[in-house]
Amino acid sequence: MEIPIVNIVRSSLLLDDHNFIWYLEFMVDFLLQMHAVHSQHFADIPYRLLVSCLEHPYLTVDRLGNNIRVSLYNYIEMHLAEALSIWIDYNQRQVVHAGGCEYDFTDLLKHIRVSILPLSFAAGKRKSNYLSDLAYKSVQAIHSMKNPSVDWTDSFENDDFSHLRLRLTEYSEMVDLSGCPQITSALLFFSMLPYSYCMESMDPLLRNSFKESLRELDGVHKYSRLFSLQVLPVLCFEAVHKVDISKCLGLNIADAMQCFSKSFPSLRILKAAYLLNFEASDLPRLLEKCPLLIEVDLTHDTSPIPLAHPSPAMNPTCSCIDKNDNFEDAVLIMTPRCYSRFPKSNIARLTLEGRSDVRDDDLIHIANNCSFLCYLNLKGCSFVSDAAICYLLWSSLHLHALIVCDTRFGNNSVKALCCCGRVMTGTLPYPPAGWKNSDWLACKLQILHMGGCKGVDPGLLLRLMSRIKSVKSLCLRDTQLDDDALSSFPGSSLDSLDVSNTMISQSHLACIIRKNPGLKILKARGCKSIVQADSNCGRRLAPPSLPCEEVFIRLGNSCKLQEIALGWGFSSLALEALKPAITALSSLTVGLGGSLGEDALRQLPTICPNLESLTLYFQVLSDGIMSNILASLRHLKVLELCFCSGDISILSFKFSMPHLRKLGLQRVAASMTHDDLLVLARNCPNLTELCLVGCRRLSSDAQEIISREWPGLTYLHLEECGEVTRHGASSLFDCAALEVLFLRHNGRGIEKSFILDAVSKLPMLRQLSVDTCDAREGRFSIPKRKERQSFSAIKIARCQSRIRSLDIQSVKQRRWRVHRDTLVYLRDERTITEERL
Repeated sequence: MEIPIVNIVRSSLLLDDHNFIWYLEFMVDFLLQMHAVHSQHFADIPYRLLVSCLEHPYLTVDRLGNNIRVSLYNYIEMHLAEALSIWIDYNQRQVVHAGGCEYDFTDLLKHIRVSILPLSFAAGKRKSNYLSDLAYKSVQAIHSMKNPSVDWTDSFENDDFSHLRLRLTEYSEMVDLSGCPQITSALLFFSMLPYSYCMESMDPLLRNSFKESLRELDGVHKYSRLFSLQVLPVLCFEAVHKVDISKCLGLNIADAMQCFSKSFPSLRILKAAYLLNFEASDLPRLLEKCPLLIEVDLTHDTSPIPLAHPSPAMNPTCSCIDKNDNFEDAVLIMTPRCYSRFPKSNIARLTLEGRSDVRDDDLIHIANNCSFLCYLNLKGCSFVSDAAICYLLWSSLHLHALIVCDTRFGNNSVKALCCCGRVMTGTLPYPPAGWKNSDWLACKLQILHMGGCKGVDPGLLLRLMSRIKSVKSLCLRDTQLDDDALSSFPGSSLDSLDVSNTMISQSHLACIIRKNPGLKILKARGCKSIVQADSNCGRRLAPPSLPCEEVFIRLGNSCKLQEIALGWGFSSLALEALKPAITALSSLTVGLGGSLGEDALRQLPTICPNLESLTLYFQVLSDGIMSNILASLRHLKVLELCFCSGDISILSFKFSMPHLRKLGLQRVAASMTHDDLLVLARNCPNLTELCLVGCRRLSSDAQEIISREWPGLTYLHLEECGEVTRHGASSLFDCAALEVLFLRHNGRGIEKSFILDAVSKLPMLRQLSVDTCDAREGRFSIPKRKERQSFSAIKIARCQSRIRSLDIQSVKQRRWRVHRDTLVYLRDERTITEERL
């Protein structure tokens, strides 16, 4: 597979064997270390070699984590753009010292295909030294292509359309289009056609016919699309085994499946996360079109409607099941009628996270046709019943990873995992004759995440815990987990444990830690019993009651942690006890009930020098503490300060933090001004997520600062920030890549048409939250159901005024706003919930 690179370099530079190997090593090193700006090899990469590689149609390189494989994967366009900007920056500085150069290095950027760059990348590079013009052109091109009144095929008239083709060769193994909302069926098929269709010498009549076919592909008439797919000579790329079309919101999934079946016959991995027009009912057709698929990711945003309060319009029961029928009979009735025409599937890993459109009959199909399933993620699938999950588990004999957080996973499903008697009265039989304890599905599980599943009785939870002896990753947050169930866990190979918001005590948690020395992730926020005396320590696995610090002493002596999230009982003494275990810690969360103190917070960078994520709730902070943390933790990527006492000023952020991507300041920076915001933008230039709550001194100028300084934001939360939206919120549309936008109590000035404008001007936006308190006219216009197909949820909070007394004699009074309810518009439903969403 590396022969193309060899041929490229040899044919373009005519090098002998020694020089060829030398140059190739530098070239590969350059592409391997795209983010290593100070690599000593950059200056040694010849300009002519770089140009030759960029111009050759068979050069394919891509990043795989920290490793790069040459000529195996096609360029991800943004990686190419970043690499070239690094090369240009380094060599331009060398030219200044050398006194000039015969080449214009910026000409290298013309090789970037601006029209197929991910929108979030292009928007975020508008302030880059060398990529600003390219990024501007890319954003404009993407908006133009998304405009229904613009015909992108007009570019054929100027012979300027090669930039629309994906980089596909016979050696490509992966196609990555994630984050490109401009990709349509026509553009996808255009890249699958022979290269001769891009040549200027194409016959004019053929060119016109070709353009018409592409227009039909972007049209709405079904039969025109099918005709176009049949007449176009689509190429076959047999080496492609992975495709990522996540967030390609403009892609017609039916046409995409047709394309994949023709052009990628060896496709095995498909990632289609946040592809909102992909319905759960499309899954059988996808498996039929691409029979070799072994992994599918259809992740969606979790429904904001709480599981305990479903909308009446959303019937969680399978449409084929009558309440008077037993479950097994209903399954036998529905299966041949709905899915008998679909073949068996080889799929092994299936992710349906957050998909509220998944129903019981979908799980029945999966159970009956996916017999090799070993990884299943149903997190947030809130409208599938416990009975359907039970049936699927009963049929999935090879399952070793089960993620069912925030679902109706309950007693029947636990019985199916443990094979402990009849699962449902009078319907499902006993386990097959000859089964032994080793045949329990629970014994085979390596991953079990059932956080938020409160419907499992403590007795059955105890039985389940006693059988999952091989599990390595266990999530039991917000369940009825108690000491009895925890102490029955026999496993000794845990590397991840989440018991947040449960009733466990410190002594039983210490036992689990002692038995699992390989633990790397521990989450135990909200466990109040950890700091309470344990009056029942007589169980077989529980030691005598220990001081709370003993838990952390054992943790420090036996584990090497990478991530912890703790609250009650976490103190400066606990941090001291944890020192041996957290030298390589990358993520730390201190929640309610935890108190590190000033000395511990000052020592934190010394104890955990490799922290990349730091989240602090209800801690006592000061500028001195924060300055020490930010000056020392140079690789910090996530910083969240929530409800901490002590007003943090801009002095804390006087240090450059180019690696910081996510910043949350919730009620800790009430004195922030516009000048402070500018300093923050200068020192944290690469933010993609920003949350500001309670910054009351900000005005509408702050909105322009945010949109100008952080154009690549994908998440923005502004709440109770003075008068930020006093004169509207249209400036935020300059953050073209926004995916989640949250505005609440920032000034009564948002236009009535704001939601409609957001639909048309923010092509990546999936979640929008506003408040009627901020509406200039007291309400918002809601897009029609067809127009909000790109949204997973629109939430409109509604408040009401109440009178609050400021003193006992009620001499002074003022009105204040309290939450009344929230209107929630999903793709197909509207509901009202009293929850504050």
